Amino acid sequence: MSKYEELSKKIIKNIGGKENIRSLTHCVTRLRFILNDESKANDDVLKNMDGVITVMKSGGQYQVVIGNHVPDVFAEVSDLAGISENQPVGETADNRSVFDKFVDVISGIFQPVLGIMAAAGMLKGFNIMFEATGLYTDTSGAYQLFNAMSDALFMFLPVFLGYTAARKFGLKPMVGLLIGLALCYPSIQLGHLSSAGEPLYTLFTDTLFESPIYLEFFGIPIINMDYTSSVLPVILIVYMASKVQKGLEKVIPDVLKLFVVPLLTVVIAMTVGFLVIGPVATYASNMIAEGVMLVRSFSPILSGALVGFFWQILVIFGLHWGIIPLYVNNIMTLGYDNVMMPFFATTFAQTAVIFAIMLKTKDKQLKALAAPSVISGIFGITEPGIYGITLPRKKPFLISCIASGVAGAYYGYADLREYIFGGMGIFEFPAMINPETKSMADIKTAVIGLIIAVIIAFVLTMVTFKDDEKLVVESSNGLIEKESPSLQKGEVFSPITGEVIELSKVEDAAFSGGLLGKGVGIIPTEGEVVAPFDGTVATIFPTKHAIGLISEEGLEVLIHIGLDTVELDGEGFETFVSQGDEVKKGQKLVDFDSDFIIKKGYSIQTPIIITNSADYLDILPSDKKEISQGERLISAIV
Repeated sequence: MSKYEELSKKIIKNIGGKENIRSLTHCVTRLRFILNDESKANDDVLKNMDGVITVMKSGGQYQVVIGNHVPDVFAEVSDLAGISENQPVGETADNRSVFDKFVDVISGIFQPVLGIMAAAGMLKGFNIMFEATGLYTDTSGAYQLFNAMSDALFMFLPVFLGYTAARKFGLKPMVGLLIGLALCYPSIQLGHLSSAGEPLYTLFTDTLFESPIYLEFFGIPIINMDYTSSVLPVILIVYMASKVQKGLEKVIPDVLKLFVVPLLTVVIAMTVGFLVIGPVATYASNMIAEGVMLVRSFSPILSGALVGFFWQILVIFGLHWGIIPLYVNNIMTLGYDNVMMPFFATTFAQTAVIFAIMLKTKDKQLKALAAPSVISGIFGITEPGIYGITLPRKKPFLISCIASGVAGAYYGYADLREYIFGGMGIFEFPAMINPETKSMADIKTAVIGLIIAVIIAFVLTMVTFKDDEKLVVESSNGLIEKESPSLQKGEVFSPITGEVIELSKVEDAAFSGGLLGKGVGIIPTEGEVVAPFDGTVATIFPTKHAIGLISEEGLEVLIHIGLDTVELDGEGFETFVSQGDEVKKGQKLVDFDSDFIIKKGYSIQTPIIITNSADYLDILPSDKKEISQGERLISAIV
């Protein structure tokens, strides 16, 4: 029996049994239930239960306050009750298709890195352009530095995804980071091993599964691959590690958990990953390459259509590495490649889709992400657009595949060739000049296919794209609307009129250092505090200088009037609500005397903190310098 199993059983029993649970989530300190019938819960029993601090009801949630070990209790309750985190209200199961679940996982993992990915893609594109136009050479210091800045994210993508996937799957983030780093370790990459020496031996010689073996793990052959820039291996390994960690935490004594659990998690997950995922990816890539060659032998048009249509999907799964060796071998032996080249219009089709979305959407955040994605896409870097825009919406991604497939079929028919190892995006055109005849016929072919792909992608997107429909979900007050899942947010409206300052400029280290959460500071010009949203008063300090509130969506806010004003022992403050009161946005909470506080020698800088910031992807303060009560102050992005 695990440490929290008995406590979890008692909690389930006293909230009315697992059949009374509609959904369960948790924040930093609380289990947040939505119950079918709150009257079935035994409030008094739960409040007096060892391991439970108290019980609160807010915004349709039945909250059991546990403390810092809430993740462990949450995991145990979830297992015992057979429920899943963030299960939507009103649903008893996740009925989405496997593909929809996959897309949700991938987009959720990429969401935190989309901004920096778009920035890196733009920098990489501009660096290539400046080198191609002669501003500097590819051996110059400027090129090398910009290349390092822009290429690092893409080369070490498994490191970033290891961290974000760990947060998605409930693995300790530092363990996910280590898994990503291990996958990028130079000495285990196939390219490094193959250039460093001969293999120990070769498995399955002269077959589709022929595999040179450079390393063994206690006598077990390791089939290596190049993991840098890959996506799927790190996600799969982190997912497996999250399950391993969960199991180990149930059996490892608390005194050893700190280092034994991550040690065994990494060793078990990475060993299985290297021994299983490497071979699976390698063999799948080889089978795809053989399939492409087989189809091309009787129909170059069909082969080109398949390469064009599936190229982006192969890249997502890391299976395109089976075709790249064919490309390299063809250029080295034949002097050209025409097998992989039907992929060429793919980046332009994707870019055309994103450009159409940018023109048509009314979503400012989507426009802001689309603009740099278009720029980087022109230079051949489409990851920000795929993972941030088209793949989560599915139909735009499918349109880009269709457009690429049609262009690929044309390239197969016209026998598009590339003669040297090319650049990316628009800078791949020079590689299509025949070095012997100086003919530019292949560039003309490439441009025609590109135009075909762009027109199809742009027109289909303009005709079919609609901004995400708002989701309707149930709240305690009936039905409310929320934005699309990737952009759900909680709003905090200013409780005070005054000058907005960055939290880092608040003259108190606990607040300015973000130790209590993210937020802003306000220097009040009026001595009144009102409710920043509809919600519940969670706590009022006896000295009346600070008040904590919880919104109906679960946003937890601390309003701390002045700095060190606890020393005033309530003088200069008057409260108008009590702990547990439900309040409406704009309702008066506290009056305070700014002149009195300043006269007593205290600052009136007022931090407004989202104390459960870790529950959100990002906390976005308003960019206003002066703000009035009721104006939007902070957005919390889910």
